[in-house]
Amino acid sequence: MTWDEIWPLLQKATGETLLMTGVSSALAGVFGLLVGVLLVLTDRGGLTPLRPLNKVLGVIVNVGRSLPFLILMIALIPFTKLVTGGTSYGNTAMIVPLTIGAIPFYARLVEAALREVDPGVLAAARAMGASRRELVVKVLLREARPGLVSGLTVTVIALVGYTAMAGTVGGGGLGYLAISYGYERFETKVMIATVVVLIVLVQLIQMLGDLVTRRLTHK
Repeated sequence: MTWDEIWPLLQKATGETLLMTGVSSALAGVFGLLVGVLLVLTDRGGLTPLRPLNKVLGVIVNVGRSLPFLILMIALIPFTKLVTGGTSYGNTAMIVPLTIGAIPFYARLVEAALREVDPGVLAAARAMGASRRELVVKVLLREARPGLVSGLTVTVIALVGYTAMAGTVGGGGLGYLAISYGYERFETKVMIATVVVLIVLVQLIQMLGDLVTRRLTHK
């Protein structure tokens, strides 16, 4: 294949990868944050101790993190079909397992970031009469912002890798392009191009995440 033939394929595959990564990152960021906050709040010594709920959430998160993504995709095929109206293939359908796979991953990173917040800051805010909501939103989440952004950066990068893996089951994107052309048709140029694009994407995401984290840290 010539580069004139490869370029349109590469553009299309990159767009599909960005779509899958972007949507699943946004959804995982929202729901992972909620789960992570609940894990901290309901734990012993949290603002709303509720051990039964904490243990259930912990088990669900651990199960989600323990499953390799390829197995998770296969296990979620019936649910994916239910959500997407009957299909489990294509870049849109892959958003479902990508999101479900990333939520527990980010939730644990959120939990770790929140636990790094100085208890003295929370105690001072509570002594000043802050409500529970204010303690969570204006103190806990605010103080943990650098860690939350850093964790989200790691999650997005992991999702880029997951999207490449999704290509093995017809998920589209750069992974599918690398397998269907680079591997099955022995097109070395295609394989090299997809690897370069993936590396560039990861580097850009990491640089952006580091920049935001540094700015939040210095505030």
